Amino acid sequence: MQHGNNEIIEVVAAVLTRPNGEVMLASRPVGKVYAGYWEFPGGKVEAGESLEHALARELQEELGIKLAKATRWITKIFAYPHATVRLNFYRVWQWRGEPHPHEGQTFAWDNPAAHSVEPLLPANFPILKALQLPPVYGISHAKALGRDIFLQRLEIALQNGLRLIQVRDKDLPDTERLELACEVVKRAKVHDARVLVNGPVEMANAAGADGVHLDSGALMNCHARPDCEWVGASCHNEEELAHAAVIADFAMLSPVLPTASHPGEPTLGWEAFSQLAAQSPIPVYALGGVTQADLDQSRNHGGHGIAMLRGAWT
Repeated sequence: MQHGNNEIIEVVAAVLTRPNGEVMLASRPVGKVYAGYWEFPGGKVEAGESLEHALARELQEELGIKLAKATRWITKIFAYPHATVRLNFYRVWQWRGEPHPHEGQTFAWDNPAAHSVEPLLPANFPILKALQLPPVYGISHAKALGRDIFLQRLEIALQNGLRLIQVRDKDLPDTERLELACEVVKRAKVHDARVLVNGPVEMANAAGADGVHLDSGALMNCHARPDCEWVGASCHNEEELAHAAVIADFAMLSPVLPTASHPGEPTLGWEAFSQLAAQSPIPVYALGGVTQADLDQSRNHGGHGIAMLRGAWT
């Protein structure tokens, strides 16, 4: 595979994840390029080797652990002065054995929201940001449920661990939508949850939200990243997903399965979702007909998690 004049080097990178959300970083040993810099464990894929086999081999060689459960996550192409690499990231959920440095590295378990080790390899800053995204993205459904019932259910969802919310409800008048967004932000802040507003940056800022969510039309008309901390995007195909990778921190890809709101419409299915999600350099949530029970299914197909309109509030 060529990239400019450089050959692309295939690399697997392992995001070992503890139940509390901490991830493992390793410092590069003396004698390697960027010695002393911190990165995710991993290494080059050998000729004829599958990504999964390379991942298991690297974890055995570097850390002395046996891979038990890993899922494909994101893929980033990164040009260093010495080489262009395609980093195939995997979330590693389960392993056997206790990690030990087999190649002279130093390890640290780190919180992605407040990493404590320096210096980081530049490619890893967006990765740590992406790892702060929770597995479930709830989309507001206030008009259909009624505002008061929606807010009651929002409160329950927050108490049950929902930490990322999109205020959508685009058929409400702007004044009502802003008022709803303010109310959602107020309740979310108590639980350290993030809120994105599906609409103009001005409305998101007025509500004190953490960022904006762009529908596919707004995304394709957007040629520079909106000026806010978090940007999400709605995508339905490869072209939209590629544009989202330039503009946004994460994407929703839909519809994966048949939905109540669009009966009879064509769907992606898990295989097509998987092909698109695995190649994306930003995390992708599965949307459309998915429920809480589909979280593992999404992860097994390269998704970061699930996004739900009705399912988040039942």
